[in-house]
Amino acid sequence: MVAVAWQVYNISRSPADLAYVGLATSGPQVAFLFLGGTTSDRISRRSVLLLADLVRAAALACLALISAGGRTGLYELCATGAVVGTATAFASPAFDALVPQLVSREELIGANAIDQFVRPSALQLAGPAIGGVAVAVLRPSGCFALDATSFAFSGACTALIARLPVTKAPSTFRQDLYEGLRYVRSHSWLWATFISATLTYLLFIGPTQVLLPYIVRYVLHQSASMYGVVVASGGLGALCGALLASQRRSQRRGMTWVYTCWALATLAVAGYGLASNATGLAAAAVVVNGAEAAGAVVWSTLKQRRVPNEMLGRVSSIDWGISTASLPLSYALTAPMARLLGARHTLLAAGILGAVVTIAFLYVPGVRREPKPGTSPAVRLGAATLEAVSSPPTRGGR
Repeated sequence: MVAVAWQVYNISRSPADLAYVGLATSGPQVAFLFLGGTTSDRISRRSVLLLADLVRAAALACLALISAGGRTGLYELCATGAVVGTATAFASPAFDALVPQLVSREELIGANAIDQFVRPSALQLAGPAIGGVAVAVLRPSGCFALDATSFAFSGACTALIARLPVTKAPSTFRQDLYEGLRYVRSHSWLWATFISATLTYLLFIGPTQVLLPYIVRYVLHQSASMYGVVVASGGLGALCGALLASQRRSQRRGMTWVYTCWALATLAVAGYGLASNATGLAAAAVVVNGAEAAGAVVWSTLKQRRVPNEMLGRVSSIDWGISTASLPLSYALTAPMARLLGARHTLLAAGILGAVVTIAFLYVPGVRREPKPGTSPAVRLGAATLEAVSSPPTRGGR
């Protein structure tokens, strides 16, 4: 995150150029998500994750070599982003669908809390902190090499996961996709949340990803290390948010919790526009990422408990696909909006409008409705799979 932003702003002072890199990354990710989700319901999710990690490691290793030779331009950054985005389109739904196969119903909230604890620790806390120093010491090429190594390590960890059974009956990709779309359409708590997310992401993802480093560098005249500190502060907030959500044992009013957290996170984006120094940016980052993580823990758990596991990959891909569909447009609109309103006012407007949109969807009929008591198909299948892989194999296997 730090290396790409600083590499782009070394080439150009224009926020539009960083937006192009974001567009090149998010476009293929959105385009291939449905294919990635359907694939993760048809073949081993472990295999999908492993291949996605290896592809991303190879792409970033190539970028590190090109950058070390001093030949890195926007084209190389965009091309690498496109490969990484495509691989992520397969990895994200496979990861979401794999969790209920590995843990029991009682452990889902804890597993998702660990995910939202560990992920920000690396993505937003340790990563940016290391990245800010590495940009100065190792240059961007060294950061890209470290990133490639991290994906290789992730692949090695994925390879240690036991091989799990694939439960999907033979059918065509089109039939699988239509089945998933019909399921989402029949549950308002799913489709309303997906649409809410895509509208909210349209408003604030591009501005935060493009304008936050711009403000740190050109408005506050701070270094890459300071940008790393701001992003790392968000990681610290995410850890606190995940810890808070992990203590929530009751399943009642789960959607109200999710929407309230996400509305608060979006509103806090306005804090980026109001902040007059790096301390203010860091404080806003704590609230943005903390509330986002607190909502994500409960949302992931609700989805894994309510959706049948054999359809979870497709539902997760539809979630990612609809939720992130507006990301390319968000990046594309950021630069002209910043020229029209200014960087600070763009962030301020994004936070306020995003919060209003988010909370409005909580009142769509059926979103707050609690499911009938009883164990869902997702839980039954997940528990059966857990028992199967925990028992000694009777023939073949590991």
